[in-house]
Amino acid sequence: MTAISLGPSPARRETLARRIRLLVTATIIYNVIEAVAALTAGAMASSTALIGFGLDSVIEVSSAAAVAWQFSSRDHAVREAREQTTLRIIAVSFFVLAAYVTIDAVRALTGTSEAEGSLPGIVLAALSLAVMPFLSAAQRRAGRELGSASAIADSKQTLLCTYLSAVLLAGLVLNAALGWSWADPLAALAIAALAVKEGRDAWQGKGCCAPATVPVAAPPSDEADACGCGADCACCS
Repeated sequence: MTAISLGPSPARRETLARRIRLLVTATIIYNVIEAVAALTAGAMASSTALIGFGLDSVIEVSSAAAVAWQFSSRDHAVREAREQTTLRIIAVSFFVLAAYVTIDAVRALTGTSEAEGSLPGIVLAALSLAVMPFLSAAQRRAGRELGSASAIADSKQTLLCTYLSAVLLAGLVLNAALGWSWADPLAALAIAALAVKEGRDAWQGKGCCAPATVPVAAPPSDEADACGCGADCACCS
């Protein structure tokens, strides 16, 4: 039975690749600024939570930079050849993030460190909650249509940073208002577990849940993308 491609046309591929380049560039610029701001505010307030948030931004830069490197080539074949290496770098970024968050959370729970109140930190975390979900969603949509597991994995890294922003915000606010210093590290441990899962998926190249071809006898849905994922496909969301 003859198979047909679900992938986009060459012109559409270039449009999507250009969009991904713009998105990862925006992600890198934002995270560099965020890292400097968080590390500075963390040092001024002696806040381990803010310093950890700043280091997470550095990790996100490394992940986005790997995707930027992959898509820096205008040749689709070269980008495809770089896919596996990029996924490995993103996977390691997830594992490093999980390790750091776990260590930081354990230190907080054992009383050797705890999140401290910081108005600049609260503003920074709130700003990240407003910005990062849009960057993540836009890159995930482009990655799905293009069929790029690395772009999808990096979008999940950005989404995980959004969760960390929420954890930081909750920890700083609850600690300042109610003295609940344990709220931040407990939520952070859950995020660390999610980071390990996403890192494992990236290492294994998971991101598209079906081959990019289907039999002619079963034409693809109008809503299917290059991953073979329809609108209700949970594993690509």
